[in-house]
Amino acid sequence: MTPRSIGRMLLVLFSLSLVGLFAGWVMKISGLPNATSDKFNGQKALKDVQYQTSLGPRTPGSPAHDRIVEWIGAELKSAGWQAEVQEASRMGHPIQNIVARRSNQPPQIILAAHYDSRLVADRDPDAGKRSEAVPGANDGASGVAVLLELARTLPADSVPVWLVFFDAEDNGNLPGWDWILGSRAFVDTLAQKPRAAIIIDMIGDADLNIYLEKNSDAQLATQIWAHAASLGYGKAFIPVPGYSILDDHIPFIQAGIPAVDIIDFDYPYWHTTADTADKVSAASLQAVGETLLAWVSEQKANPSSSKSLPALTQVQVNNWATLRSIPAARPSSRAAVPASACRSRVVSW
Repeated sequence: MTPRSIGRMLLVLFSLSLVGLFAGWVMKISGLPNATSDKFNGQKALKDVQYQTSLGPRTPGSPAHDRIVEWIGAELKSAGWQAEVQEASRMGHPIQNIVARRSNQPPQIILAAHYDSRLVADRDPDAGKRSEAVPGANDGASGVAVLLELARTLPADSVPVWLVFFDAEDNGNLPGWDWILGSRAFVDTLAQKPRAAIIIDMIGDADLNIYLEKNSDAQLATQIWAHAASLGYGKAFIPVPGYSILDDHIPFIQAGIPAVDIIDFDYPYWHTTADTADKVSAASLQAVGETLLAWVSEQKANPSSSKSLPALTQVQVNNWATLRSIPAARPSSRAAVPASACRSRVVSW
């Protein structure tokens, strides 16, 4: 190679480096995302919904239930999380909650969803199908899919976060069962209260309408809904009180832990055989996942250091407080379930 050709090569390399620096500068000043940064991927989350439903309903005691536990654990390990199965028993039913963390620090934030499916589609318009199990695409798989994609995308320097996948949430009003057995067992074992617990449930509906759930912590919900609005998801996150829901956030609230239930309860296929993957939208998963990713990324070790965001008006907050006395949309006796010993085992994924 001649000195002239070497000089030309060096000039080309220098020019390319300048182009790269300029492109990075343009992206920085224009607010465009860096192609190498981790971003929530709604399409990938949708594929996770489709995989879950391909196994069949994840009803307690079924082969699909066993397979989903193993799959969730493997996905978490692949994303760099430590996962354990918390085993318990409630009302004579074995429970397997999956708890994921990236360090041994106690959680400041818990993000959770249930992964089980309902044993019977007792709201199906076809009476002949009401004894069949619910596929649980939106009611179950959508929340799991968002949590798994958050496991892949949450910044490594986030405050300590636990991702929790609850078992035995969805079989209330059936003989020998009650709602939210898994989350009750989990909260009973918490050694230290987190700053916040966020539950996501039924958040994949293509026609996404997430109202403020009336039992949820108002201040915490205000922060999350404001983040959604700032990202352009104000039409999906509606800052108006909607339903009062008996869901996995209730045990946290009863334990004095601020908790929010992010749920779209206006879902016509709830507890029917039509709750299938074709009803779930990648755009809806994106809206919820991106909102939570932004909210968690904003949290600091000192809660008071989070930047101020638009809040609900005082009238809305007052109305919300009044409406919180409305009975839950999922009827239940809410009778105390006798506590039983829980144990955790580290799963070798």
